[in-house]
Amino acid sequence: MTRTDLDTLEQPARRRLLQAGAVFALSLQFGGLVTKAAAAEADKKYGGAAMPGGIVDNPLVFVSIARDGTVTIVAHRAEMGTGVRTSLPMVVADEMEADWSRVRIVQADANEARYGSQNVDGSRSMRHFLAPMRRVGASARHMLEAAAAAQWKVPATEVQARNHEVIHAASGRRIGYGELAEAAMRQPVPKQDQLRLKQPDAFRYIGKGKIMPADSRDIARGKATYGIDVRLPGMVYAVIARPPVFGGKLRKVDGTDALKVPGVLRIVELKGYDGPPLFNPVGGVAVVATNTWAAMQGRAALKLEWDHGANASYDSAVFRRTLEAAVQQPGKPLRNDGDAVAALSAAAGQRKVAAQYYIPHLAHASMETPVATARFVDGKCEIWAPSQAPQGALESVAKHVGLDARDVTLHLTLLGGGFGRKSMADFISEAALVSKAIGGTPVKLQWTRDDDIHHDYFHTVSVERMESVLDANGKPTAWLHRSAAPTITSTFKVGAEGKAPFEAGMSAINIPFQIPSIRLESADVPAHTRIGWFRSVSNIPHAFAVQSFVAELAHQARRDPKDYLLELIGPPRKINPATLSDSWNYNESPDVYPLDTGRMRRVIEEAARRANWGRKLPKGHGLGIAMAYSFVTYVATVVEVAVDAKGQITIPRVDMAIDCGPQVNPERIRSQVEGGCVMGISLAMLGEISFKDGRVQQSNFHDFEILRSHMAPRAIHTWMVGGDFAVPPGGVGEPPVPPIAPALCNAIFAATGTRIRSLPIRDQLSQA
Repeated sequence: MTRTDLDTLEQPARRRLLQAGAVFALSLQFGGLVTKAAAAEADKKYGGAAMPGGIVDNPLVFVSIARDGTVTIVAHRAEMGTGVRTSLPMVVADEMEADWSRVRIVQADANEARYGSQNVDGSRSMRHFLAPMRRVGASARHMLEAAAAAQWKVPATEVQARNHEVIHAASGRRIGYGELAEAAMRQPVPKQDQLRLKQPDAFRYIGKGKIMPADSRDIARGKATYGIDVRLPGMVYAVIARPPVFGGKLRKVDGTDALKVPGVLRIVELKGYDGPPLFNPVGGVAVVATNTWAAMQGRAALKLEWDHGANASYDSAVFRRTLEAAVQQPGKPLRNDGDAVAALSAAAGQRKVAAQYYIPHLAHASMETPVATARFVDGKCEIWAPSQAPQGALESVAKHVGLDARDVTLHLTLLGGGFGRKSMADFISEAALVSKAIGGTPVKLQWTRDDDIHHDYFHTVSVERMESVLDANGKPTAWLHRSAAPTITSTFKVGAEGKAPFEAGMSAINIPFQIPSIRLESADVPAHTRIGWFRSVSNIPHAFAVQSFVAELAHQARRDPKDYLLELIGPPRKINPATLSDSWNYNESPDVYPLDTGRMRRVIEEAARRANWGRKLPKGHGLGIAMAYSFVTYVATVVEVAVDAKGQITIPRVDMAIDCGPQVNPERIRSQVEGGCVMGISLAMLGEISFKDGRVQQSNFHDFEILRSHMAPRAIHTWMVGGDFAVPPGGVGEPPVPPIAPALCNAIFAATGTRIRSLPIRDQLSQA
C-alpha cells in the first residue's frame, strides 16, 4: 500500500513524524512498554482483528518521543465534536509531564486489537479510558525518570519529571525528554502498583479547561480533513438510488438516459440483503461519474422499478393509533414493585391521574452527510471514512467485499457530527462495493441530504402512558408506566418486539422514586423501518414522559414541581440498580456506579438555585424543571420560556447542572452541555419524521427542520457539580439531551396552563 497520495490530506502520518535516524520511540501499552518489534509482532499475531471486552491486554502503542523532544500521542478514538481527540491525549500529557506545546496528535486507524475499543458511542470515551490513559502517561514519566537517574547514578526518588524534562534538584542537573527517549525505552516496565499517579492538585491540564481543541485551528481555517475532504489520484464519484421503502428491492433499471449525462461513467447495481437490517447497505443502483453533480444528474435520469415489499403500507399516523391502543392494554411487566394495577383499580375516592406522551421518529441529520472513499490495491481494500465504530465498519466491509479483515484498512477522518448515525457502517460498505465493482478505482460515495433523511437509521417512535393515584396529601401511592415503541433490537433480529433490558434501563425502569407500587410494562409492536442508535437513545422519550408526569402530579397536588420531584426521590442514598429491576446500568458495575440520589438531588437543587427558582416572572413567562440520570451522569435543567399572545415561544434562559464525576476537560463539558441543550430544544420544537405509503415524507431542512438562531435560548448557563476524582467518571456527550424536552414543556405549562404531551411542539400554542 502506498501513502504518496495520503500526504495530500495534510494529516500527520506517523512515518513522516518519526523520520528514520531522528527518533527513538518510547512505545507504551496500558501500564507497560513494548518495543517496535514487539508491537509489530502483536500486529502480526492479532492481525488487527477485533478482541472482545473493550480494553485489551495486547500492545497498544500510544506515545513516541523524537530526538528534538516532540511527543507524539496516538488518539485512538474518532473526533465528532466531543473533544476526545484532545482530551485523552491531554490526560496522557498531564501524567507524563509533557509540555503541551510540544505534543503532536496522530489519529489511529481502525485496529481494536491494538488500541482497545474504538467505538465512540454510549458516552464512554472518558468513562473507560481516563484511568488507562493516566497509566500510560504515568508509565512514560516513571521510565523517563528512571533513565535520568541511571544516567546520573542517583536514586530515582531524587529525580522528578517536570514540564518536558527530568530534574535532579540536589545537583541542579536537567535533561530533556528527547535526550532520554532511547535510554527510557530500555528501562524495565513499571508494574501497575509501582505507578505514582498525580494527585489532582498537581494536574497541569486535567480539569483546567485551558487546552484548545487540537483541531480547532485547522477547522477554523478550512484545513481539517473530514470525510468529504478526502481526495485520491484518479478518484471518481458515486451516488446511489436506494429503495424508497425499507425492505424494498430493485425489479428493473434502465440506465440509458443516465449514461447520456455528461460525466457519467458507469451504472452499478447493488444487491439488497435479506434478514435483519444490521448495518448492511439496502441495495439499489449506483451512478459513477467524474464528479458528484454529474452522478446526481445521472441518478435523476434513471428509470427504476421497485418492489416495495412488506412495509409499503407503513403510515406513521396510523401506526401512532396502533401504539396508543397498545398502551391501553397490559403489556409485558419489566418492573413490578408492590401491586400498582390493584392500587389503581381500588382508587375510588382518590385522585387518579393519567397522561399519554408521544414522540415521533427522529433523524440524526448530522452536519456532514454520510460519505466514504474506498479503493482496492493488490487485492486489499483501503477506506477513508468518518466512523464512530471503526472496528465494526472494517469487519462489515470485509464481509461485504469478501476479504479477510486483515486485508482492509480504515483511516479515520474527522466526523462532521455523528449522534449515533456514523456507528452504522452501511455507507462505508457501499463505497467499498462500488469500488470493487469498477475494478478497484478510488470512489467517493456521497450521500446527499435527501439521502440522509430518507435512508437513516431512525430514532424510534413511541407512546408512553403514565397512570398514578394520589392520596389525601397529594403523594402517589401507585405508578404505572406502559411503553410502546419499536425496539432497536429489530435491527439485529427479524421480528424483535418489546423493550430490551438496555432500553428499559434508560430513565424508565430505574426511577428511584419512593412510591409504594411501581410497575413498568412494555408492549410488543413491530418496526417498519431501520431503528438505530441516537444521541441518548430511549432516555429521550422516557425522560419526557416521566419528568412531565411528575410535574403533572405536582400540579394536581398543588405543590411546587421542584419540591415535589425532590420528595419523590427521597433522601440521599446509594441504590443498587438491580433492586430497581435494572440489570444493565449502562454496562457498569453497580458497586462502582450505584444510582446515587444524593448526586441526583444536588443537580436539581443547583439548577434551581442558579435559575432563581420561584422568582416572580412577567406575564407569559414560566419556569420548568426536569432531571435525568443517563450514562451514569446526573443532569438537571431549568428552562425559562416566554409565550406571547400569538403563542410564539422564546427561551430567555436555560440553566443546566451536571455531575459527571471528574471534570477532565471543563471547556468540552460546557460545549457538550450547550450543544445538547440546543439539540434537545430543536427535537422538542421541530423534530419529526413521518411516513406515508412506506416512504419518509421529509427530504431536507425545509421540512425536517432544525433550530434556527432566533429560536435558540438567549443564554445557556452550565453549572458543574461535584468534580471529585475519587468518583468514577460518567458520560457527557449524551446526558444533556433527555431533560430538555420535559423542562421546556413544564415551563410552557407554567407560562400558559397548556400541557404539551405530543412532540414536536411547533405551533400547538398558536392553535390552542
